[in-house]
Amino acid sequence: MANRHLQRSIAMQSLFEWDFGGKKESSEDIIERNIREFGPGISETSFVEKLFRGTIEHQTEIDPIIEKCAPEWPLEQVTAVDRNILRLGIFELMYGNYEEVPPKVAINEAIELAKTFGGESSARFVNGVLGTIYRELGEPMKDDTSKKQKLQTIQNSQENSDLKNENVSNIDQGSNSYPEGPDNKQKEQILEEQEVN
Repeated sequence: MANRHLQRSIAMQSLFEWDFGGKKESSEDIIERNIREFGPGISETSFVEKLFRGTIEHQTEIDPIIEKCAPEWPLEQVTAVDRNILRLGIFELMYGNYEEVPPKVAINEAIELAKTFGGESSARFVNGVLGTIYRELGEPMKDDTSKKQKLQTIQNSQENSDLKNENVSNIDQGSNSYPEGPDNKQKEQILEEQEVN
């Protein structure tokens, strides 16, 4: 199991335990115990802590979103596993770093958690709710390209446009110089021969 997926799984199990236990036990104790039990040997656990603490911190904003996106399922009727998978997925969609975890990855990871820990229809339910939220957010990073890649594409097309404009300008001015290239050298030789004759 990949390190990030394992850490996300531990975060979800910790959220489940915290929720199931009435939200009374210390989050530090829950995280430490679950890391020891489910992720022995993991040296870097900051992702578990970030997901767990962030989800709890934003729970009062996240829970109404679940209720809005699944109106036929009051939150207390959603199974504790599904509820906490949704909380975790919504946290990643709304408050996560898209460079670190793109929205589609967050949704797919939540679906995988639902398949692993949830009931028969959990994956469909989680997919439906998170898909609705993703669309409501305007489908961020829909084409899976980063801002940096988008900027590079724009710059490249501008540079190509500038180069074409420069070539057209040279032709309009009657310039006999052409951009470098094997075909252009041949053209220059032909022009020189014409001038000699």
